[in-house]
Amino acid sequence: QVQLVISGGGLVQAGGSLRLSCAASGRTLSTYAVGWFRQASGKEHEFVAAVLSGGTTYSAGSVKGRFAISRDNANHGVYLQMNSLKPEDTAIYYCAASRSGAQPTTWSSYDYWGQGTQVTVSS
Repeated sequence: QVQLVISGGGLVQAGGSLRLSCAASGRTLSTYAVGWFRQASGKEHEFVAAVLSGGTTYSAGSVKGRFAISRDNANHGVYLQMNSLKPEDTAIYYCAASRSGAQPTTWSSYDYWGQGTQVTVSS
């Protein structure tokens, strides 16, 4: 069982930045694909970004050029740097881990999910 712990999030003005961190309690995420998803109120989970164990990254078109996913295997963490935030980025953000890395943009393809953190961007 992999327990994912998310830190970061909060309230920021439009144009600001936030950094989310995702770590696995007691183990490394280096062998897992890790994805970030978000869920705005009343909407389905939306893919944001993912990084495979080998380092290949994927990003949703809506965040390309503004958000960056990275992993630090030495510190066992995966990060989502969010810049130029917009009010439409407001959502609960989740990280998820996958053993296989198959279909990294699909919520249901992951094996473990973190508890979520609220990101609110004010206009």
